[in-house]
Amino acid sequence: MLNPLFEIPTLEKVPAKAAKEWQNKALKEQLAYLKENSTFYQKHFKNHKVNWSDIETINDLHKIPPIGKEELQAFNMDFLCVPKTKIIDYVTTSGTTGEPVTIALTEEDLQRLAYNEAISLAGANGKPEDIYQLTTTIDRRFMAGLAYYLGIRNLKCGIVRVGSGIPQLQLDTLERIQPNTLIAVPSFINALINYAQKNNIDLNQTSVKKIICIGESIRDVGLKPNALHKKIVEQWNVKLYSTYASTEMGTAYTECTAQQGGHEHPQLIISELLDENNQVLTAEDAEGELCITTLGVKGMPLLRFKTGDMVRFYHEKCSCGRTSKRVSAVLGRKNQMIKYKGTTLYPPAIFEVLNSIEEVQLYAVEVKKSELDTDEIIIHLYSKTQDTKRLETKCSELLRAKLRVKPKVVLTTKEAVQALHQQKNLRKPTVFVDNR
Repeated sequence: MLNPLFEIPTLEKVPAKAAKEWQNKALKEQLAYLKENSTFYQKHFKNHKVNWSDIETINDLHKIPPIGKEELQAFNMDFLCVPKTKIIDYVTTSGTTGEPVTIALTEEDLQRLAYNEAISLAGANGKPEDIYQLTTTIDRRFMAGLAYYLGIRNLKCGIVRVGSGIPQLQLDTLERIQPNTLIAVPSFINALINYAQKNNIDLNQTSVKKIICIGESIRDVGLKPNALHKKIVEQWNVKLYSTYASTEMGTAYTECTAQQGGHEHPQLIISELLDENNQVLTAEDAEGELCITTLGVKGMPLLRFKTGDMVRFYHEKCSCGRTSKRVSAVLGRKNQMIKYKGTTLYPPAIFEVLNSIEEVQLYAVEVKKSELDTDEIIIHLYSKTQDTKRLETKCSELLRAKLRVKPKVVLTTKEAVQALHQQKNLRKPTVFVDNR
């Protein structure tokens, strides 16, 4: 008998009205739980003079002022709703946008996490016979590796826990175990391709047919393959699936086989789109900040949490049969928005251009304030090319053509770029350095 987790959950294929009615009931249960157990939300409602009884449905959520990462950082343990004896696992956010936040998970939360990843992987053409090779760490307090491990176990598929880095070990594992699916960060896939080419290894002769891409976007704002996606599939004949998730939400938006945005799991999360004034956006083509409310979380439930990520929603029924809304690739982080010479842009738009330039081996995008207190962009590049002047001109012209502005381009050493990647206050490397 087929594992039911491989089938589309009922709530994800019913009419939107029926799904909303279910969410309304789940929301009331979550509110009652928070009212009784959450120190933070008890104070939040009191401070903002919000009556718990006034929140009857999703349509009433706008009455509750949203919160952001700042509140989680400042009052971290006030979000805890259970005694510490009920906590099974502690994870920590990456700290990409500030002080890392601890998220405590109960046994129920771990089961929810496993369910989320199981149905997400199944939606991305998961099969009972799949063997997944994990190239993400399962330690160091990160959630991603743990979530995927639990989800794959729920599917009863095979798992190879290789961990991050070490291309030689990754390729040795491919040869020994013959997994058909990798779970990996796209930039690491690119590094794996480079290693294989240097060592005369034909990746197209390996067992891998599919890669679940995490942590970095492989699609542009129109859901088309971006430069990083194209660079990978030009060298490796594999199917790439995009995912979007965060530690705080404990939920993932993962592409199905139609690959037209990451599907929301309405049984696990409520998704809203907010403008710069925290007003709910409803227009079909609106771009705004993703705001989420978790459902079914026991340890640290979140109510109207602003993720900081700018996205779009797609509401039409998907060809896969799901009716749940879909989320675009992340357009950028709200607090990383750059205003440069009259143009507003986000770092991913710059990354897209740089990823399309074959001669660029490494890069870091630095933003700082000029003497006139305006945003200044400096792009640090490393390349093996001898014709550095030509590359500098090519980068500048492409940036101007794609972004309508021409940031400063500086060619430097590999070590200098790598040093920029390793910011002291961050737990993982970054290609965007905000010194404003």
